[in-house]
Amino acid sequence: MKLLHTSDWHLGMFFRGGISYKEDQEYAIQKICEIAVNEKVDGILLAGDVFDKSIASHDALDTYNDVITYICAELNIPVYMIAGNHDGADRISQCSELLKKSGLFICGALEEKPYIVSLNDTDIFLLPWISTDRVKSVYPDEADSVKSMEDAYRVVLDHYRNEFKLGKKNILVAHAYIINGETSTSDKAAEVGTATMVSASVFDGFDYVALGHLHGPQKINDHIRYSGTPMAYSFGKEEKQEKSVVIIDTDTMEQKTVPIPQFRKRLTLKGKYDEIYDKDYSRDILDAYIKLELTDTFVTLETIASFREKFINLLEVSGKSLEREDSKITMTIEDLERVVTNPAEVFVRYCQDTMSEAPSEHLIKLFNDAVEKCEKEEMTR
Repeated sequence: MKLLHTSDWHLGMFFRGGISYKEDQEYAIQKICEIAVNEKVDGILLAGDVFDKSIASHDALDTYNDVITYICAELNIPVYMIAGNHDGADRISQCSELLKKSGLFICGALEEKPYIVSLNDTDIFLLPWISTDRVKSVYPDEADSVKSMEDAYRVVLDHYRNEFKLGKKNILVAHAYIINGETSTSDKAAEVGTATMVSASVFDGFDYVALGHLHGPQKINDHIRYSGTPMAYSFGKEEKQEKSVVIIDTDTMEQKTVPIPQFRKRLTLKGKYDEIYDKDYSRDILDAYIKLELTDTFVTLETIASFREKFINLLEVSGKSLEREDSKITMTIEDLERVVTNPAEVFVRYCQDTMSEAPSEHLIKLFNDAVEKCEKEEMTR
């Protein structure tokens, strides 16, 4: 039997400034479906963070509905899904008992009885994102022993291991932060701190652990993997990663990674203003998500506006800071769009860019009075 491991779709994610990744996500997930068909998989393991927010947007729900319906109803491939820390556990698991009949198995929140799906020679254990408080409430007799996330996982997984059956392969689908796992800039929850970290040893005994949470595809050891996100959500490490899914053969426990083609590249271009602006680029670069690192000029609104004419999906511009020649300042498109709709912010940024200091409240008032006067004159023409 073959299973496909994926995670962290983050449906509904927007880049700062309102740029939607919907088109990219739908393209990547369609490629995952094609891989599932080509590899003739018997099921898909979806290891959490299906959505980017616990209260998913209308667009995110539409994409989810279309994709899951296509996989389960048209391709007839079952999906084994857990809630991650970004998902609303109660919302994502609505009608879960009813949906089992359609091939969609969802574990939204930890319950006392382990969620197990038995398939031929394999048992699939579904373990959603957990907290120490949840574990204490589910297993009150062991609450005193739960002093950390590590303790919480050991308590829960000891109960899961008690369900192992002789001759069965045991696969765990979970959403966790393993110590020494490599993070990316878009791993916001993981980057905040180490309180949720657990050691790989808490998963001992399972033949394969299909993890979600960290966005870079990576192998922790011979039987533990992160599939990573289907597309790159940040610059730096993530733009250099080859996004992929993992195919597991339960007969041999062989693992194979299959790359996911990307709708748009994500690239950082570094150099002098004129070098970058005057260079001829291929269409896939011109259409890519771009971060510019300018080595010879300051970041101004004019800088961003001029480069946005060349790179239609420009997201960030980094350049010299006026405060210190050896430091950098980065502006996102959110900054640009916010100041364009607020003339006073444009004025403040202009003063900062040209005079290295913010205008006084008196100057801002004079500027706003002038803008108001111009707007009234324009209306009377």
